Amino acid sequence: MSKEIQSSGLYTKIAELLNAARHNVVRAVNKTMVYTYFEIGRMIVEDEQHGKERAEYGKQVLKELSAKLSKEFGKGFSVQNLENMRKFYLIYSVGTISDEDSRSAIRISEKSQSPIRISENSASALSWTHYLVLIRIENNEERNFYEIEALNNNWSVRELKRQFDSALYERLVLSRDKEGVKQLSEKGQIIEKPVDILKDPYILEFLNLPEHHQYSESELEKEIIDKLENFLLELGKGFTFVGRQVRFTFDEKHFKVDLVFFNRILRSFVVIDLKIGELTHQDLGQIQMYVNYYDRFVRLPDENKTIGIVLCKDKSETLVEITLPEDNNTIFASRYKTVLPDKQDFIRLLEQD
Repeated sequence: MSKEIQSSGLYTKIAELLNAARHNVVRAVNKTMVYTYFEIGRMIVEDEQHGKERAEYGKQVLKELSAKLSKEFGKGFSVQNLENMRKFYLIYSVGTISDEDSRSAIRISEKSQSPIRISENSASALSWTHYLVLIRIENNEERNFYEIEALNNNWSVRELKRQFDSALYERLVLSRDKEGVKQLSEKGQIIEKPVDILKDPYILEFLNLPEHHQYSESELEKEIIDKLENFLLELGKGFTFVGRQVRFTFDEKHFKVDLVFFNRILRSFVVIDLKIGELTHQDLGQIQMYVNYYDRFVRLPDENKTIGIVLCKDKSETLVEITLPEDNNTIFASRYKTVLPDKQDFIRLLEQD
């Protein structure tokens, strides 16, 4: 073995060790910062009338505290950030930031009202910046959902904001019964059957296609492929990309599936057909044919039935119900939007139920 090969192997081992150490330092800093800011929030709250919350806390006290801390410890102690620490404590001082099954960052003692345990599984602990986003979510169930999903999926702060802005929680709630909604706030999104992966609508604002811009289905497909990482995040958990314009032939006729994925959780192929206009019954018939082909000629014996999704600009629910079999549970039609939705529109839909 040459010295060059030996040296290369040594370098690789040392580089891996240093990268792991750097990653561990970042995680440790994040955990310590979250713990410390929670404690600062507790001290502020307990200082105001022995821990009793009131609407107007002495702003002058926070202003003076901010000035002293900033002079001694530098940035990070503005009045606004101190108020965020106070709010952080008030929100998370009862129960846990996230229970042990969800790999909590901090466990809170109901008696002492202070953190007593930092999870060993710190790889998925959230940063203070994540919690700055979370504490602005007023609905407790919605906040729990985004916290769990951010932990489980290792979302960056940017992705957390994007999922919140795209009304992911409301979109999932609209397709679930009461038990399913409760599960979202306690366990996050659980994938057990084909309908669990479905969203309506899918939000594709990352394609940078204006809502009323004229584009073809091939252009839509190209933009999706160019932003494949973003599209996979929007699809959700367990998706891997298989191919685009996947061709198959029978009776000397050629067909092409726009997009093919495999969902590792459901162990199913997912074939997607893109339609830029309103859904027709012919579109549903076409996706059925794609699904049947994959079930009969492509999927392996230990894999589950293929799932088919038509992504369209608009659809008639009645048309979908009449066209598809009553016992259908593998073929779906979902709308897509190329701009971020108005969250209030989804909230109003939820309130109508």
